[in-house]
Amino acid sequence: MTIENDKVVLMDYTLTNENGDIIDTSDGREPLAYIQGHQNIIPGLEQEMAGKKVGDKFKAVVQPEDGYGKFNPALLQEVDRNVFKGVDEIEVGMQFKAELENGPIIMTVTKIDGDKITIDGNHALADQVLTFDVEVKEIRNATSEELEHKHVHGAGGHHH
Repeated sequence: MTIENDKVVLMDYTLTNENGDIIDTSDGREPLAYIQGHQNIIPGLEQEMAGKKVGDKFKAVVQPEDGYGKFNPALLQEVDRNVFKGVDEIEVGMQFKAELENGPIIMTVTKIDGDKITIDGNHALADQVLTFDVEVKEIRNATSEELEHKHVHGAGGHHH
């Protein structure tokens, strides 16, 4: 069986940045499970997965455009502390959900200067070339329920 749309794929992976630093890995955990063709993973990796078989081991190098996007300076802004009503302690690294015209976005506090707070809506991995070291562990047909919910249920997936 090969990886094609509507197949559930379980994979082991290690994600590194351009310096070779490990950003994320399934090592020591369950393999990551996703449904091919449903944007469960970044586009560049999903494209590389297509056509692979169980046991295939490969490296996928994903450019920012096919990963977490280019850095968008418009998503970096300085706001007044009073924007955070009801939040007593604001610290660098805190994340908040903000509603924008095209949907929700996670904003991260990156700098605090008195009452001026800098927030950044760019993904932490924006602008980065990512290398995925992948091993395909299992491929199966997705159930109708998984396709309806657009994510994997059971091992390595979403648990209810």
